[in-house]
Amino acid sequence: MTQTKDIYERIDGYRNEIIELQRDLTARVALGPLNGGDGEHEKVDFIHQLLRDMKPDMVQEIHAPDEKARDGYRPNLMARWEGIQKDSVVWVLAHADIVPPGSLSLWDSDPYQIEVDGDRIIGRGVEDNQHGFVSAYLALKAILDSGQTLKRSVGLIVVADEETGSRHGLSYMLKHHGDMFSPEDLIIVPDAGNEDGTMIEIAEKSMLWLKFTINGRQCHASTPHKGKNSLVGAARLIVALAELKEKFATSNSLFSPPVSTFEPTKFLANVSNVNTIPGKETFYMDCRILPEHPVDDVIETAQQIVSGVAAEFSLHIELETEHRHDAPSPTPETAPVVAALKKAVMNVTGREAKPMGIGGGTVAAFFREAGLPAAVWSTCPDTAHQPNEYCLISQIITDAKVFATIYQEDKSA
Repeated sequence: MTQTKDIYERIDGYRNEIIELQRDLTARVALGPLNGGDGEHEKVDFIHQLLRDMKPDMVQEIHAPDEKARDGYRPNLMARWEGIQKDSVVWVLAHADIVPPGSLSLWDSDPYQIEVDGDRIIGRGVEDNQHGFVSAYLALKAILDSGQTLKRSVGLIVVADEETGSRHGLSYMLKHHGDMFSPEDLIIVPDAGNEDGTMIEIAEKSMLWLKFTINGRQCHASTPHKGKNSLVGAARLIVALAELKEKFATSNSLFSPPVSTFEPTKFLANVSNVNTIPGKETFYMDCRILPEHPVDDVIETAQQIVSGVAAEFSLHIELETEHRHDAPSPTPETAPVVAALKKAVMNVTGREAKPMGIGGGTVAAFFREAGLPAAVWSTCPDTAHQPNEYCLISQIITDAKVFATIYQEDKSA
């Protein structure tokens, strides 16, 4: 208990280190080519040196080819420290890349120069996903600086390309270096969570983006009989697609919301003047589908609905799959990583953490697809991608204590 208290006290004293780390990381802008940048090189170089200073037993930078990025690659980084227990590794994975700040007029400060307001650190990337790296890194630093022997082997991973599909990030690493991981490892992805740290994400819904293009015939609004109004067809189709909610109405209490969702979202502009009947409409639907429903069944049903509306209004309607990611098998609620997180959260905060599912996707899905049980967990205010994104210093400290507790867990006890 004295050793744990010493580690916790060290972590409690890391306020200045947290601020300076967030300042250094935020200033090293890590935008991928699809987000208007040239990659994560500067940020990963900085982290690489941080980890080298802690004398890992292994450190490796993995370059995923990307001709659009600086020097033709995207940098991924992994390091490992051997503990007394060598039969498995506690891996914590964060991502280096960020999303653009959006309209600067919505920010109260420079997105790439942090502002500290009491417990808040404000800046692009401070929560998504620097919070996850800083908490996992400082947990390990506190143990090593205390002179204590690391009980479990620990690995820290920083990947590229999380924000635009992970083709050059974790997906590439698992394809080319998947033998670094074992199903016995504890894999934690601190990239989602809730404000009290009680959500352990073990499952996600399938993600499906559908594109609908309604082709009619443009004409003057005063002579509608000469045309075919694609806007009317689009409106009727949107209403008809509500049938998806009725057909795939299964409820699963693991998720919030506990049902599949089918929401029309983006609608492209059509004609620019009021007195023209449009001849073409395009809109999209975001579908988050419970794992028990095959995605092919949803697409087939959507196509049947499309065919019915097309026949009713004598329109030609195209249905395309814009994006698809089928949900992998969930991490079992009894998995060791879930048990370790529940125990550590209880020890640090006194709160009971519970396994849950989410509607959005995380890179944990790539681990699960590879047969590697992974859990997504952190304590955060959920400001990712928003203007004035912020994290809380107190929550980073709490998360660092949770990670340190897991790193020092004695499995034989």
